[in-house]
Amino acid sequence: MTDDLACAMYLLAHDAAAEGPYDRSRTALLVRASAVVDLALRGVLHEDHGTVAVSGPTTTGSPVLDLVLRDAAEGHGWRRLVRGGRLRTLTEVEDQLVRAGILVVTEPGTRRGARRSRLADPSAADAVRARVFTALHGNGPVRDVPAADAALLALASAGRVRTVVSRRDRKVFRDRIDACTSRLAAPAPGLERAVRALPTTMVAAQGGMGGS
Repeated sequence: MTDDLACAMYLLAHDAAAEGPYDRSRTALLVRASAVVDLALRGVLHEDHGTVAVSGPTTTGSPVLDLVLRDAAEGHGWRRLVRGGRLRTLTEVEDQLVRAGILVVTEPGTRRGARRSRLADPSAADAVRARVFTALHGNGPVRDVPAADAALLALASAGRVRTVVSRRDRKVFRDRIDACTSRLAAPAPGLERAVRALPTTMVAAQGGMGGS
C-alpha cells in the first residue's frame, strides 16, 4: 500500500493531534501531485510537447491512480493535472487506506464539516517517514536514493510538511533536496517544474482556485 506514492504522502502529512492531514487543502494537492509523479515514474504518463500523454495500460489496479489516469487522458499540462480533482483524489486515498486497514475515518456531522481520521496502523506511517529520513540524511549520492523516496522527499519539502522536512532541514539539505527534485525531470521536464511550483499553487488553492 505504501508503494502507492499518494497513500505514502497522505501518511507523511497525517497529524494525529489534528485527527487528519496537517492541512487538508495542502494535502489534497500533495497527494494529487504524488499520484501524478507515481504514474510518471511507472512510465504510464509522459510528456508530448508540454502536454501530458498516457501510454501503456489505462488501469493500474489502484483506484487513486486510475482516477488520475482518466483525467490525464484529457490532455492537460502537468500543473493543471496536479490541480484538477485534488479533493476527489484525497477522498479516494483515504478510502483506499481504510480498505487496507491502515486508516479509520469518521465522516463529518455537517455538510461543511471535514472528515476526521486516525491511524489504525501507525507503523505504516513510521515506515514511510523512515524512508524519507534516510533519503534526506543519507551520505550516499542522490542517484542511489530510490526514485520513489526521492520523489516523496521533493514533494514533502515543496509542500512544507514540516514534521518531515523542517525549515532548518530545507536550509541545511537544500542541495540534496534540489537534486532529488531535479530527478523528476527524467520522466518529464514539466513534471519537475510542476513540483517546484507547488508552494505557489498551494497559495492559489487556499485563495479559492478551482478544480476541486
